[in-house]
Amino acid sequence: QAQLVESGGGSVQAGDSLRLSCAASGRRFSSNRMGWFRQAPGKERELVAAINWSGRDTYYSDSVKGRFTISRDNAKNTVYLQMNSLKPEDTAVYYCAADAISRKVDMPLSDYWGQGTQVTVSS
Repeated sequence: QAQLVESGGGSVQAGDSLRLSCAASGRRFSSNRMGWFRQAPGKERELVAAINWSGRDTYYSDSVKGRFTISRDNAKNTVYLQMNSLKPEDTAVYYCAADAISRKVDMPLSDYWGQGTQVTVSS
């Protein structure tokens, strides 16, 4: 059974940086899209960033474009999210996700989910 485990969340000040990591086990995702979603209190889960299997195609939501960078290491079955210039509105639970089937990079759906990691940004 596939398992995704996130790490790297925490509480920071506005303007700080964090790097999230997501290690997958139980299944190889080197041929599949991986990504990060987030859910803030009272809001729906949204796709923040995604990366195709090769790393050549990426997607970023407008709210994080230019500040966040997604990357992956297929040898380690791991995806990362570098978050710079964090804002209070980035506060949310961040979920790692991986696809079981082929999807376009901007599809707001996925199949395998991590347990989530809290990111809190204070002003």
